[in-house]
Amino acid sequence: MSLSNRRVLYISYNGMLDPLGQSQVIPYLKALSEQGVEFTLLSFERSDAYTREGIDRCAELRRELSASGIDWHRLRYHKTPSLLATSYDVVAGIKYGSRLVRSKQIEMVHARSHIPAAIALALKKRFGVKMIFDLRGLMADEYIDAGHWQPRSIPVLITKKVERRALASADGVVTLTEAIWKVVKVWEGLRGRAVAHQVIPCCADLELFKFDEQARARIRRDLNVDNEFVVVYSGSIDGWYLTAAMSDFFVALSQLRTDSHFLWLTSRAGRIDALMRERKIQKDRYTVRLVPTKEVPAYLSASDAGLAFIKPCFSKLASSPTKYAEYLGCGLPLIINAGVGDSDALITDERAGALVENFDRGDYERAAKIALDMHARVDETRRRARDIAERLFDVRKTGVQRYAALYEEVLGRA
Repeated sequence: MSLSNRRVLYISYNGMLDPLGQSQVIPYLKALSEQGVEFTLLSFERSDAYTREGIDRCAELRRELSASGIDWHRLRYHKTPSLLATSYDVVAGIKYGSRLVRSKQIEMVHARSHIPAAIALALKKRFGVKMIFDLRGLMADEYIDAGHWQPRSIPVLITKKVERRALASADGVVTLTEAIWKVVKVWEGLRGRAVAHQVIPCCADLELFKFDEQARARIRRDLNVDNEFVVVYSGSIDGWYLTAAMSDFFVALSQLRTDSHFLWLTSRAGRIDALMRERKIQKDRYTVRLVPTKEVPAYLSASDAGLAFIKPCFSKLASSPTKYAEYLGCGLPLIINAGVGDSDALITDERAGALVENFDRGDYERAAKIALDMHARVDETRRRARDIAERLFDVRKTGVQRYAALYEEVLGRA
């Protein structure tokens, strides 16, 4: 069926000024708009959007989205006190969303994660619209695994209730990984029910994230790394990301190749400095920089391997780190750990790099040797990484095509 003139309300609890909104929402909506979908976008914006600079940025973004046929509406995100603030946002979202459904004659609501799903449930009940539950992760399980919520606490019980109702009511479901779909498809609400489903990993804009020889030369001169082996980590540190373990890996790598250099594309340089001092890594062996998103591909191009260690736990089976796609798009082999989403298959099936399982010295040395061996065949390694990115993580080829297929299936059902 054609998606032309199909009217969809897309609800995101992440703001469109946030990096996540910029990379994981807007590119998809623009591309789907090109296929004829008429999007009304409702997002919850952080306080930065209401400063003088933020208001100007919102006005500019509104013009940009309008040029793509996307009608953007925003509500203010409230953070504290957590449960009351979120409840307030849900009620506000239902009221505002109801007006949008009526005025825009919305046919389907696309709910990005749990809080928007609570809003979408009310809209579906009130107006009979179709609903897609875009399960970006297991919200309650993530908070439990992170130690923020207790297993039987009120926030967990409420979140799990919304999750069950959303799964039971959804006309379509999106998961980021095949690993978590095998789990949730037998849960209450989905078990025995034929629901439209797509696995859509976090993709990257591969027109932006690609290897650039000139950028590599420029950045390596700036970093003064010459012919050194550069391993890069890009993103936030601590929390889910095992920053100390990544530092330990670099110690093992440095002993195999003494001219290795660790490039941290992150903030909190003081934290990195402390970790490096503890491991007796000299200042000239690492660099910490926080760079604009548009400059990240240049720094990845200047690197030789992409590193990411993430806490392996049940909730992370649902995760698809965007940095995997960005690393691969820029031609980098991966050095990652097991137990995160579908990451194991990237190494065992796709041969995209090295897999760490035990977080011990022997494991680090083995992974480092694989990375160095792949670097010795750098042209072949870059081609393989790019090919994997294009097949599995391209925003347009993978992400948009799968969303379009899901939209067609859901909207085509009686």
